[in-house]
Amino acid sequence: MSENSNDLRIGVVGFGLRGSLAREAHRPGAGSAVTVVCDTSERGRADAAAAFPDAVVTDSLDRLLASGVDAVLVLTPDHLHASVAIPVLEAGVAVLCEKPLATTIADCDAILETARRTGSRLYVGHNMRHMPVITLMRRLIQEGRIGEVKAVWCRHFVGNGGDFYFKDWHADRSKSVGLLLQKGAHDIDVIHWLANAYTERVQAVGSLSVYGDIADRREHVGERMWDWYSLDNWPPTEQTGLNPVVDVEDISQLNLVLDGGVLASYQQCHFTPDYWRNYTVIGTEGRLENMGDGSGDEVRLWNTRRNGAGPADETFIVPQAQGGHGGADSLLIDEFTAFVRDGGRTATSPIAARNAVATGIRATESLRGSGCLLDVPRLDADLVDYFEAGQPAAAASV
Repeated sequence: MSENSNDLRIGVVGFGLRGSLAREAHRPGAGSAVTVVCDTSERGRADAAAAFPDAVVTDSLDRLLASGVDAVLVLTPDHLHASVAIPVLEAGVAVLCEKPLATTIADCDAILETARRTGSRLYVGHNMRHMPVITLMRRLIQEGRIGEVKAVWCRHFVGNGGDFYFKDWHADRSKSVGLLLQKGAHDIDVIHWLANAYTERVQAVGSLSVYGDIADRREHVGERMWDWYSLDNWPPTEQTGLNPVVDVEDISQLNLVLDGGVLASYQQCHFTPDYWRNYTVIGTEGRLENMGDGSGDEVRLWNTRRNGAGPADETFIVPQAQGGHGGADSLLIDEFTAFVRDGGRTATSPIAARNAVATGIRATESLRGSGCLLDVPRLDADLVDYFEAGQPAAAASV
C-alpha cells in the first residue's frame, strides 16, 4: 500500500493506446494510485509524466518492480504480454493482463502456470464481462428465460477497422497472429460465457478482401491510432497510410462446437460503415438478441409462439453508461482492486481468457489451412481447478 494512504500502489507497463485503463485505475485517496509507469518509448514516458505527475516514470521493468508496487497493469502490445507478465508474477506482484492474455497457447499456459507456482494473483482484462448489455443477457439466461442454451451467434461490424487495425502492428500477423485472436478474443469469451461452455472444435474461413489491395503504405513510428483516425477515412478502398505489412484477414467467420453440443458462430468484418455487435442466443424455450445504436442497447426476448415475425415479448433498455467501453472499464478496475486486496473468484477468468485465445488461434489455423474442423487443446484439470477455485494459494499468501 502507499505510505500515506490505504491506496494500492499500481504500476503500469505500456502507456499507449490502452492508457485509459491506467487513468481509470488512478484513484488517489479512493483505493488505488498509479505510482510508477514503465514504457520504452519517449512519447509513452512523456505522456505518463503528464498524466501522473507524482509517479516514477522509467524505461526499466526492474526499476518498476523495485519500487514496491502492489499490482501491475500490463498494457503493452499483445505479443509482449507474456514477457512482461511472467517476471512480474515471479516477483510476487499481482497482474492485470489486458486482453488477449497472450498470442500463443504456450505463452498463455506459461502465464497461468507461473501464477499458480508463485501464488501471485492473475487477473485478465476481459471488460466485456462487465458491459451492462452482456451482464443482462447472461442474467436472463441464468434465470431460465429462454430455457437451455443451444446456439449463440455473433455478428461484429467493425466500421473503423481500417483505422483501428490496419495502420499499425495489428495488421502484421507476426505480432497479432490475426484479428480472430486479437479482436475476436472478446467475443469468443462472451460466447463461452453466455453458453456456459468452452469450444471443443472450431472451423473458419476468411480473406483479406479490401485492405490488401491498397498500395498506400507507410511507417507510423511514434504515432498512435488517434493520430490518424477520422470518420472522413471513407470509403475503405480509399484508405491511405496502411501499415507496411498487411497480412491479416479483414473479413472472417467461424463455426464453433462447444461443450455439451452447443453450436456457435462468429462473423467479423472490418470494412462496414457502422460499428456494433449483435448477439443472438437461442434456447429450448426462446431467444435473446441485442440491438444497439450507439446511445444505448436494447435486449429483446422472445419466448412465446407466434406466426412469422413480430415484436419481442419483452424489451429491456440498457442506457449507455459513462466511461470507457460503456462503463465497463470502471467496473473492471473495481473488481481488480478488490481482487488484489481480498482474492476470491471474479467475473473475469484466466481459464476463460486462455480458452478464448486457444480458440482464436485454432480458428486462424483452420482459416489459413484447409478450413476443416480443428480440436482446441484443453488445460490440465488441476490447473483449471486452481483458477476456478479463485486462486487459493494467492489468497493464502496475503
